[in-house]
Amino acid sequence: MDVEKMTQEEIKGLFERTEEELLSMDEVEFRARFRERCHHTMEIQLYECAYRKKTFPDKQLETAKKYLRVWEKRGLSHDFPEYCYVNKLLEFAGILTEGGNLDLSEYEPKWLTEEEIPVFERTLYERRSVRHWDISRRVPDEIIDKILRAGLWAAHACNLQSIRYLVVREESEPGLFRGSDIPGGPVHIVLLQDMRNYRGNQAMPEYNQLLDCGAAGQNIVLAAHAYGLGGTWLTFNPKMRRRLTERFQIPEEIQVVTYVDIGYPDQSPFPPLRLEPKDATFARI
Repeated sequence: MDVEKMTQEEIKGLFERTEEELLSMDEVEFRARFRERCHHTMEIQLYECAYRKKTFPDKQLETAKKYLRVWEKRGLSHDFPEYCYVNKLLEFAGILTEGGNLDLSEYEPKWLTEEEIPVFERTLYERRSVRHWDISRRVPDEIIDKILRAGLWAAHACNLQSIRYLVVREESEPGLFRGSDIPGGPVHIVLLQDMRNYRGNQAMPEYNQLLDCGAAGQNIVLAAHAYGLGGTWLTFNPKMRRRLTERFQIPEEIQVVTYVDIGYPDQSPFPPLRLEPKDATFARI
């Protein structure tokens, strides 16, 4: 879809859906649209008003309320994270529409102290791609869960949340990930994307999809290192992708993108040196 050749009315039409259309829509797409629309029609404007001491216009809530009506009609869970989040935003908006002062200080991040910053920098600069493993040590499920959560908290365009996982222990499926002359890791974390989520914003450039997956992958390798594991980021050849798709009956709307092998390292590679920022910067004004 060439958005650059579309008129503003045509682009607007990509987002406008009647309640009947939303009711009959695939659930994954509906929830993606719910997140995207509430982000672009309420969340951004809400924080602008909160921090600029403006009154929030009540009409700005119409889209969110429309989607919430459909949510109720569809009988979706009130425990889903986007439902809880949007209702919290509506609570904030209610304060602003009445001309009140919205105090968000309790949500301010706890910034790293001077003593903590070196620990963060160690995580960044001591991470290595590891390809040899201590297979006598089993990676606990609890650590895998923490790493998966880190990937899900990566930045994601328009809050569409397309990232999905396939987690495979090598011992459970020996040889499934063969295709390299280097032995694979004890745990394979496959990054998938549910492409139905991108129907929620068809005006978004397609390359954003890979950026979303890349951001999740970066969080994963950093989290693995922070939790005392080694990791290496890998790509699939066509045969490997077909094997996985067939073995796990991955549906067409789920795209197999990349994977990260993790485990306890049995090597300490010399750091591959990098350019200095001044040599990598095209312009700085």
